[in-house]
Parts: sequence; C-alpha cells; structure tokens
Amino acid sequence: MTQQIATFQIEGMTCAACVGRVEKALSGVEGVSDAAVNLASETARVSFDERTNVDALVGQLKSAGYPARQAHVVLEIEGMTCASCVGRVDKALEAVPGVTAVSVNLASETAQVEYLEGTVELGALLRAAKEAGYPARVQGGAERPVVNRKEEEAKALRLRLILAATLTLPVFIMEMGGHLVPAFHHWIQMTIGQQTSWLVQFVLTSVVLFGPGRSFYAKGVPALLKGAPDMNSLVAVGTAAAYGFSVVATFLPDVLPGATRAVYFESAAVIVVLILLGRFLEARAKGRTGEAIRKLLGLQAKTARVERAGEVLDLPVADVAPGDIVIARPGERIAVDGRVIDGHSYVDESMITGEPIPVAKEAGADVVGGTVNGTGMLRFEAVKVGDDTMLAQIIRMVEQAQGAKLPIQGMVDRITLWFVPVVMGVAALTVLAWAVFGPSPALTHALVAGVAVLIIACPCAMGLATPTSIMVGTGRAAEMGVLFRKGDALQALDGVDVVAFDKTGTLTQGHPTLTDFVVAEGEDRDAVLAKVAAVEALSEHPVARAIVDAYGQDVAPVEKFGSVTGYGVMGTVDGIRVMVGADRLMARRKVDLGALEAVGKALAEAGKTPLYAALDGRIAAVIAVSDPVKNSSKSVINALHAQGLQVAMITGDNAATARAIGAELGIDHVVAEVLPQGKVEVLEGLRAGGKKVAFVGDGINDAPALAHADVGIAIGTGTDVAIESADVVLMSGDLRGVVDAFRISGRTMLNIKQNLFWAFGYNTALIPVAAGAFYPVFGWQLSPMLAAGAMAMSSVFVLSNALRLRSVKPSNVA
Repeated sequence: MTQQIATFQIEGMTCAACVGRVEKALSGVEGVSDAAVNLASETARVSFDERTNVDALVGQLKSAGYPARQAHVVLEIEGMTCASCVGRVDKALEAVPGVTAVSVNLASETAQVEYLEGTVELGALLRAAKEAGYPARVQGGAERPVVNRKEEEAKALRLRLILAATLTLPVFIMEMGGHLVPAFHHWIQMTIGQQTSWLVQFVLTSVVLFGPGRSFYAKGVPALLKGAPDMNSLVAVGTAAAYGFSVVATFLPDVLPGATRAVYFESAAVIVVLILLGRFLEARAKGRTGEAIRKLLGLQAKTARVERAGEVLDLPVADVAPGDIVIARPGERIAVDGRVIDGHSYVDESMITGEPIPVAKEAGADVVGGTVNGTGMLRFEAVKVGDDTMLAQIIRMVEQAQGAKLPIQGMVDRITLWFVPVVMGVAALTVLAWAVFGPSPALTHALVAGVAVLIIACPCAMGLATPTSIMVGTGRAAEMGVLFRKGDALQALDGVDVVAFDKTGTLTQGHPTLTDFVVAEGEDRDAVLAKVAAVEALSEHPVARAIVDAYGQDVAPVEKFGSVTGYGVMGTVDGIRVMVGADRLMARRKVDLGALEAVGKALAEAGKTPLYAALDGRIAAVIAVSDPVKNSSKSVINALHAQGLQVAMITGDNAATARAIGAELGIDHVVAEVLPQGKVEVLEGLRAGGKKVAFVGDGINDAPALAHADVGIAIGTGTDVAIESADVVLMSGDLRGVVDAFRISGRTMLNIKQNLFWAFGYNTALIPVAAGAFYPVFGWQLSPMLAAGAMAMSSVFVLSNALRLRSVKPSNVA
C-alpha cells in the first residue's frame, strides 16, 4: 500500500502524558503505521495508507481533545469572470491535502483558505490555483512573513502573567504578611478585620483563577472527566482544592472544625502565577529551539527578476517556473536553483556548504536558491522551483529530523502514560493518610500535602527532555553543514563502534592527478613533459587527462597517433616518436628501463600507478599518477581514533594501492578489490561481535552500503542533497563533517540524558517531600506555592540545558 506522511500542529499538549494520548489516538486509526508526537515543537508526524485520510486523522485528534491547529490565508485570484470560475478555483484549492475550508468571492476576486498548519505549503495552494488557470498571490504581499508562533504565545502569556501577578500580590501580602510579621496581622485585624480581608482575597483570587488561570480548568477538567488527566488537570484539581476549602472557610465557617478554619487563597493564586511564569519562560525558550528553521526560512528569496516575452518582470518567487530565465544582480539572493547561461560572478554558498570562500560561477555552473550573488551579474535558467529547490529540501530534512522520536523516548512515553493517574492516586492517599494519622489540624495538613503532590508532579520536564534537545541539536548540525535526514540517526551514531569509508571520492579526491615525473639522466623535464602531454591529449583515458592538466599549456600537433588497449599510446611530435604506457608496453617494444625501473617499482609500492615514456626508442621518464588523498583525511581519522572509534576503508582498488593509502592514513581495517555490491558483505564482517558500523560514501555508487550500515553518512555534492539511502548528509563534501556529526550526536545524547536524569530525579525526590514523608522526622512539609515554583523551574531548566547545544562549535580538525 502507498504510504503518505502528514505533519500536524497540535493544540493543547502540555506534558508527556498528552503526548502518549495523542499517539494512542492516532495509532488507533485504521491505516496508520506510525505516529510520532513531539512536545517541544507541538507536532505530530503520521504515516498512513489509503485506508484513511487527513480528515479522519483530524477528526480523531479533535475527539481526543487535542485538535490540529488551523491557519488562514487570503489569496488574490486572477482571471475569474463568472460563477463557474469560482467553482473551479474552489475545487482546485479544496483538492490540496490539508485544506479544510475554501471560500471564493468573485466580487473581491479573493479566496479565503482554512488549512491545517504544518500540513499545507503555501506554494502548493498557489500552484493549485495556477494549474487550474487562475494565477494567485497572497493578499498583501508575495510571501507570508516568517512568524514565530512561540513568540506570539509568549507575548500573550506575558500579559496573562502580569495581570495575574498584579492581582495576586495584595492577596499574598494580606495573608502571608501576617504570618511573617505578627504586627502586620494585628494591624489587619484592627483596621479592616479578618473577614473583610478574606473577602478581598476571595474576590482577587477568583479573578485570577477564572481570568488568567481559566485555561487550566478549560483544558484540565474535560481531560479529567474523560479519564485521561494531564498537567492542566493536576493544576486545576490542586488550585480548586485550595480555593474550595478557602471559600467554605470564608462563607460557611460552621461546616469546619474551629481549629481547621483557615484560607489558602494565596496558595491557589500564587500557583497560577508561578505556573504562568513557567509557561512564559518555556514559550520563550521553545521559540529559540526553532531558530535554525527560521534562519533557513529567512534565506528564501521573496521575489525574482524574470525575463518573459522580452520583458524583465519582478515576480513573486512562487510564480517562477522551470525554464524561466532569471537575472541575479550583484548582492542579490539567488531566487531558485538553476544553471548559469551567461555572466560571471562569485557566489557565497556558505549557507549550504559552511565554507566561507565564495565560489566562481560562469556559464554552465549550477546555482542554488538562497545563496548570495557577489559583484557580477548572472543570467540563469530556473531548473528547480518551489518545494523542489535544495533549500526547501534542507528545510524538510531538518523539520523531519526535529520531529523524530528516538528509541530512548519510548521509555519516557511508557512511564509518563500512567504517571499522571498514579500521581493523582498518590495525592488521594496522601490526603487520606494525613486526615487519619496527621497532627491537628489534620484537615489543613492533608489539604496542603495533597495539593503539593499534585503540583510538584506535573511531568512537563519529562515530555520536553528529549524533543527539545533533538530540535536544538539537529538545527545546530544543519548550521554546521550536517543534515540528519533521520532523527534517530542521532542516537544510532552515538553507539557506533566502527566507521567504514569508501576510498575513491571520499578519502581521496576522486580523480587521478600527476604526482611524480622523473626523467632519465640527460633529459630535459619540460621538453619531455611537453611531448608526453601532446600525445596524451588525443587519449580519452582519465590518466591521460591528469597528465594534460598537469602540463597546463597548448600542446604541439601529433602525427601518426595510435593506441594499444591495455598498453599505452604513441605518436610523432616534432619528428620524434613518443611512446607512453605501462612497463609491458616498454617490454613489448624492447625499451630498456634502466635506472628508472627501480623508481617505477618504488612508486608502485607507494600506491601510485607508474607509466613510462620513451623518445625514439630510449627511456625518457617514469610518470606516476594517483588519486591523491584529501588534505583532511589524515586528521579526520586521527580525530575519530581519539574518540575511541575504529576506522575501516573499503575500496575496489588493487590491494597494493589500498594498503599504501591505509598505512599513510593509519586505518585499522583495509579491504580492497571489492565490487560495489560486495561492500554490504564487508559491512557484515565488520559487525562481528555485535559492533555498530557507520559507512561514509559519496552517495552515488555506495547506495547499498549506505542503506545497509547502521548509520549511512553521505558526502553531499553541494547541489544534490536528496540522497535517499543515507541517514546523514554532509553538505560541503568535507570529511571534517564526519567528526562534526559524531560530535553533535554525542553532545545531544549527553544533553538528553542530563535532561532525563533531572526530570525523573526531580519527581522521584520531591513527591515524597510533598507528601510529607519527612514530616515525622524533620518536620518538613512542602508549601504548594514552593511546589509550583519548583515545577515551573524544572521545565525551564530542561529547556535551558537543551539550548546550550546552540553553542557547539565545529571541530577544529586541520
């Protein structure tokens, strides 16, 4: 069955228990094969087949109490002239998966589109309208601004926090001031009196709970009634208990024993303030976790200068079509991916490769949308536009990696799914134990302990521990030119024991280069090289191309050119008969190699390919060609060894060459003369003893090995990043990215473990304290206000710790 993937933005998730319920709801839909929910990004990524559809999934989310977030956009439609046009536009837009409602207005020539945020790309709507024959653009501009929803949420929470804190301050002063300063208590009694003080506290606290704190009840109570309590339920029950007890004490004092008559309005109000404070700080921190995506989105050009019908037009980038001729002026951001037709300039491609040096571009060169043109002007043909551009692919990869669920998260989900119900049970037992066995006033102690347990145990930090680290870690990796196509590669890479490299194009440059040219005694090096290059210029062999490139000048004409397959080439240059080839060609033509024979053998032992040149039948030079090792290969392998990893090299090259390169680089395992399909068997051998293996290849002929390895790392080619076989893609093609990938993986996994240790340790340690387990021995009883503060700061700690990953620096491997 054909699999589809949809990503939803989810409303109402506040803790890890919510994550478990959303996953359970989605997984219960027929046709769903996988549902990964991320609390930090508040998204759900669902894989499903034709047995279900997006609408069914949206309905299931709504039934579970966690609706998919809706977005709205107004499109200006061109070309509508009648009601049938309206129907065609309506039908075209409604057909886009994820669109929930369309309203087309002929008079205003607009279409109002409601769609699922995160599921529908704006470009898809514009293309759908255009393909129906009615070009569209977003009302008010070519593109929507990149909105940080968490920043907007933080602003709203800030207003609620300020209002709640302003109303709570008098309540706190009136009640707690009397406890802290007895004279203040007497002053209250002598002026407005205790009853009036309680009435003022009642009014202010009621406004706090049912104003800024209303969302806790609006979300928590329905969840509780459904038998699926979440963090909001804990807060709602805890504050309602403190508030309800206080209301009874204020208005029905005779119901309570005299010794227990007290109010806890300040606890209920302060809990709301502190949790709103935590939510505010959390929203701000969450906003920063998505910084990498917003930076990438900010790289997208908004408009493009396009040549059409002899005119140069400034068009929205969404209107650029493949085949359009686009002009990039000096200093402009290149709009889409394309191929240069004419012009010359240097383009800053650092956002793709991480390399700061601009790249020369001229006719025939590829350019990438989002990169910045230098001082020249370029005309190029648009090749990939919209969602097909490399920048769009990168954004999708990063989003998918950030929304991934690591295996370590499964343990967290299993625990948190039953955590909240258990906490409510512990709170009930705590109240019962204090009411039966507690000292006088037992009911007061029972209320304080029960509310403290409910508040302290909110599992927010547990739910945020893993996804926030993934979001920040993969985002920082993308900025360093390392793309985790699959988020679980983060954890898998941290457990790797052996790193296996392909040789050609990975450890080496990937093309032959002239490395040695030793002439016989009495010969002039430049003269011999000129004649050899002239003959080799007529050959198509890669080795011949290396020699011609090394000569770098115009060659002399050649007469009587010929070649013998497997032996070499020959021709006449300036009246001199020139032969270039392997030692067997010299033996066949009875040319004595003399002292150069030993030189040739030494070069072969060094892993190079020796060739010989003869002029008029006498030996003139020995030539060595090899695929040179990349400058960074040695230092990268040393860095991997320093991390305790073994390194292997797999190559189809001959054993002597492979051994020479292996010795030069200090490689632990060298496997040579392996065909591409044989690399999979070699990987299986390296796995002996339960070892985990990562394979690093160029992503072209190494697809089977990349797919078979525990982690496949593809060396990107700059413009081809969609390497489906790999788990990790190195954008710049620089091997130092391998070290960066291991570095970011290790740091992220350590960060996740720190977060989980804190989250679980915090709850494990403080629930007994809140329940009053230490009261008989030390007299410790945790105030609900302190519990609320500690709970809020726990989430802030986890987020702040995850944000430290933004400071990870690229490796300083030379």
